[in-house]
Amino acid sequence: MCYTILMSDIERLELLTNQMHLEPAEDCHLNPLPAGGREAITVKNAIMPNGRKIKLLKTLLSSYCENNCRYCPFRAQRDMARAAFTPDEFARLFDSLYKSGFVEGIFLSSSIYDGAIKTQDQLLDTAAILRDRYQFKGYLHLKIMPGAERAQVERAMLLADRLSVNLEAPHSEALAVLAPQKDLQSDLLAPLKWIQEIRSNKSPTRAWKGKWPSSTTQFVVGAAEETDLDILSTTAYLFKNSGITRAYYSSFNPIQGTPLENKQPSPALREFRLYQAFFLLRDYGFTLEDLNYHNSGNLLLNKDPKTSWADQHLLHQPLEINIAPREQLLRVPGLGPKRVENILSLRRVERLNSYNKLKKLRLITEKTAPYILLNGKSPSRQLRLF
Repeated sequence: MCYTILMSDIERLELLTNQMHLEPAEDCHLNPLPAGGREAITVKNAIMPNGRKIKLLKTLLSSYCENNCRYCPFRAQRDMARAAFTPDEFARLFDSLYKSGFVEGIFLSSSIYDGAIKTQDQLLDTAAILRDRYQFKGYLHLKIMPGAERAQVERAMLLADRLSVNLEAPHSEALAVLAPQKDLQSDLLAPLKWIQEIRSNKSPTRAWKGKWPSSTTQFVVGAAEETDLDILSTTAYLFKNSGITRAYYSSFNPIQGTPLENKQPSPALREFRLYQAFFLLRDYGFTLEDLNYHNSGNLLLNKDPKTSWADQHLLHQPLEINIAPREQLLRVPGLGPKRVENILSLRRVERLNSYNKLKKLRLITEKTAPYILLNGKSPSRQLRLF
């Protein structure tokens, strides 16, 4: 079946998707989506929480905004072309793209116009039309607007696979620099708290998949003099108390026509180090105190945080790989959860003493060698022999 999309719809969608790289969500890479013989909009190759890859459309419902966030391209006082869809219009357009095979899932956000509550209702109505009228069964990541009501958050949890609330900053002082119209506690932290309370106290039987959606947040990095320790402290708190499954970090890059247009961009490597630290906190048993920081409170840029820890604690006291428990092996550079599980399985049936064999089995790497012993011997010596 052929689905025809009016060029006016595509032109609006192009305006609403062209800044979505500022909204990191899932692990995405840009790909062009041809429409009408030209590259009009973009979709992302996104990695879902279960590891599956899909074509994800990331878009705003509207770019008209009443807020004046000092770093944002959509701030009210910035001169720019804007566009918007009604819930019915957008749901119809997305259904056409979906049935044509161009997209498989959607990340839906919006600028705030005529109040956060009305804007959130527009997003919720769009999601409900997709689920109910068009019977869309695919992935839906829905943004919670700052200032949304608890009942709206609960309705979103019945419709979405994932919800996100952009904290933007780790504390009130930094948020005042970025978005002076927003209140960290009531506008941003409260919805994350409600999500966790609903998960804990209510049955998900009415949710569209019979389970509650996951939740995430995002920080702007380097625009408000916040430190990495500030960001990671807030991340760790949310992970423990609000049940977020992921934090996203977006390096600040100045945008012309905003109050912060002359501020220096944040190094991309800083963002990368924050992601490395986040996974150490979430998946590897590290604490904030295990990470090494400059006096400035930022992570080291010249060395990844796991290697930095290992150089201090394992370089002169390597781990015996035949007896070290899982939680210690996870702290060795080059060893992730899968490799550690495979090492534990192998050593149940044999004693590990050959670096060459383990390397061929892809269980350890040259990066691992300085921090371990194999049957009491350093693999680094075997490296020199080979």
